Amino acid sequence: MRSLKFLALLLAVAILITQSGCWSSNEIEDLAVYAGMALDTGEESPEEKTFEQEGGSYSKQNKITATVQIVPLKTGSKDEVKGKTSPYTNITGTGDSILEIFRQFSLRLNKPIIGHHLKIIVISSQLLQQRNIKQVTNFMLRDNDIRPSVKIFLSSGKALEALTIKTPDEVPSFYINDVVQNQFRTSKIMDAVLLTDLDAMMHSKQSFILQNIIQAKKHIEFSGAGIIKGDTGRWIGNLTQEDVECIDWLTNQGDSGTIKTYDEQGNPITYEMKAMKTRIRVESDQDNQLTFQVHVETKGRISEDWDMEGNPALRSYQKEIEKLFKSKLTSMIEHLLSAMQNRYKVDVAKFCQAVRIQKPGLWKEVKSNWDEAFSASKINLDIDLQITDFGSTTK
Repeated sequence: MRSLKFLALLLAVAILITQSGCWSSNEIEDLAVYAGMALDTGEESPEEKTFEQEGGSYSKQNKITATVQIVPLKTGSKDEVKGKTSPYTNITGTGDSILEIFRQFSLRLNKPIIGHHLKIIVISSQLLQQRNIKQVTNFMLRDNDIRPSVKIFLSSGKALEALTIKTPDEVPSFYINDVVQNQFRTSKIMDAVLLTDLDAMMHSKQSFILQNIIQAKKHIEFSGAGIIKGDTGRWIGNLTQEDVECIDWLTNQGDSGTIKTYDEQGNPITYEMKAMKTRIRVESDQDNQLTFQVHVETKGRISEDWDMEGNPALRSYQKEIEKLFKSKLTSMIEHLLSAMQNRYKVDVAKFCQAVRIQKPGLWKEVKSNWDEAFSASKINLDIDLQITDFGSTTK
């Protein structure tokens, strides 16, 4: 009996001895965790210029400015940042290699930076006018420290300003990351474009859009989307907030949103969408001239009506209102189509997917110059809008 107990004890000791530990790991308390990154055109900060005057220079070209938002461990969670005056630290560097810029941060910080908890990357549209998006995101796509779930945004102004906004006792990177969750309330917020999505988009060489952020007096707003041209990888312009809504509806990505219009007396009326479905049928002639038949069905309710005389419970009144909303929705979608086909000459509403699925042989012929083929195509729009609910009413 004793020998069995001795063997069991010996086995337990042997197991403990042979278990490997994280001998090569770094304690998190010894790292500078960054949650946000901003990429701007190369412009040295006054601090960097002073360092260079004092002899702190190295061989580089000022092509890009990178900023990381470091979250101190003692203020790393939302509950802990309350009451703190400085829940984060931004550090900026300028050069022509993001990796080298990050290594230079090690000369200025008492802890090495680590990107395991990076949430967002904000890129200025001005930078993407000068550089291919593949160039400026190359390091992030290669770095094993950065997770592929990072969200990518564009900024109409300096990307750095998005990381210095006023938030209610919260780290700006966390705040921007959380705004995406409001998508269930409005289709003006796009599905988040993740770093892994961006990689696939760039390799496809198809044009795409990224959610645009604007700033005003240290506050931000998601406003429309920036267009990245597929063959150049550069920013070419912005779509409006309503354009982004229409893209969501055309691609069946969104089933929320509102449509506001006005009656003959100028009173505002608001339609709240409860369901929407879009079907796209592709036709082509012997010269491969494409025609898209777009059928949109939507059902919803009258959520706001300033007309004091009308009775929304009457079907005749609803039919008149339906005509107004149908006209407004048609105008919104036609505005988007005009922007894509005439102004920017790109397909960012995934019409290419309909061609690829319905006419795979034709797709092989046109995919290499798809934006041009799409811009020359004809699009017929048919909308079926029904009011199924008028909410509470006093009449």
